[in-house]
Amino acid sequence: MAARAAAVAAGEEPAVPLEPAATVVLVRPTADGGVEAYVQRRHRGLAFAGGVYAFPGGRVDPADADLPDGLWGGPSPAEWARRFAEADESQARAHVAGLVRELYEETGVLLAQGSPRLPAESDRVAVAEGRRHLREVLQAHGLRVDTDVLTPWARWVTPRFERRRFDAWFFLAALPRGQQPRVATAESHDGRWVRPAEAVAAAEAGEMPMLPPTWWTLRQVAEAATVEQAAAHPPPMVRYTVGWTRRDGEVLLVLPDDPDYPGLDPREGT
Repeated sequence: MAARAAAVAAGEEPAVPLEPAATVVLVRPTADGGVEAYVQRRHRGLAFAGGVYAFPGGRVDPADADLPDGLWGGPSPAEWARRFAEADESQARAHVAGLVRELYEETGVLLAQGSPRLPAESDRVAVAEGRRHLREVLQAHGLRVDTDVLTPWARWVTPRFERRRFDAWFFLAALPRGQQPRVATAESHDGRWVRPAEAVAAAEAGEMPMLPPTWWTLRQVAEAATVEQAAAHPPPMVRYTVGWTRRDGEVLLVLPDDPDYPGLDPREGT
């Protein structure tokens, strides 16, 4: 990784293009009024982030941008583009629709307005297997994507030296009433609700491996006393990346609060 980082920084190797992705911090209140977040552990054999705890989400598909206005509820794609900054309406439509689809595929939780009855499990499986698109399921059941429940949180850009790179939009959403997430695909296992501060401490102790964006986001959510407070007071919209620096002869990855953090290279967005 260090050699690759140095080669990319020197212009000796090209950076891999970014792919669009979206993820959601699904939260619910605890019995004492606090906050819990839902995470799943990805299987070790996966090419990207194998073996780590992560929020539900994944790659945005080109077809996600085709969700029609009639199946859209809440703030418009143009408004979501404004909230995420440096994005256009087409990007916003794809990221939000992709997030709803990925959450549905991976956990069975569907962020939708309309009928109180959810689609059958066979519908979710068909979407996850690519035999049906989410818009077909929504149309068949008289539903619309519910973007009212989403809170924009951050954008994380994979560093230029990584061989798999994503422009990942992070959202926060309260668990819809009457729904419960579960591990619904073979990508993950060990789905669990965690108190953000406890998960951060477990990660720092080496007990819950997670990528820096997950750790950073949980640390931010831990500052909220309630689910309502987290949704009402998100951090300022920032585009983050993991930086790197040389220290004592070693190349180290650093986060934005590290004094050696180099700042976001303008090229990170490409």
